[in-house]
Amino acid sequence: MLLADKGYDANALRTVVKDRRAWANIPPKSDRKDPICFSPFLYKARNLIERFFNKAKQFRRVATRYDKLAENYLAALKLVANRIWLRDNESTS
Repeated sequence: MLLADKGYDANALRTVVKDRRAWANIPPKSDRKDPICFSPFLYKARNLIERFFNKAKQFRRVATRYDKLAENYLAALKLVANRIWLRDNESTS
């Protein structure tokens, strides 16, 4: 599933996503002629993803991408995700 904002509402992009057997949940632009399928409920999940990447980029190693290999970068991103999760779920008692 592809979650994007109105700026990505184009038939060409929707065709590419469909060829990859995925579904594009993009809100339609106001000047769109043909109606499309759009779920506002699923679109709300985009906010969670945006906030996560905003928090992840606060860590210098992720923001500047020091790692050359994709697997090392993914490992660093997983560590950052765990740290963010631990911060959000630590008890205050």
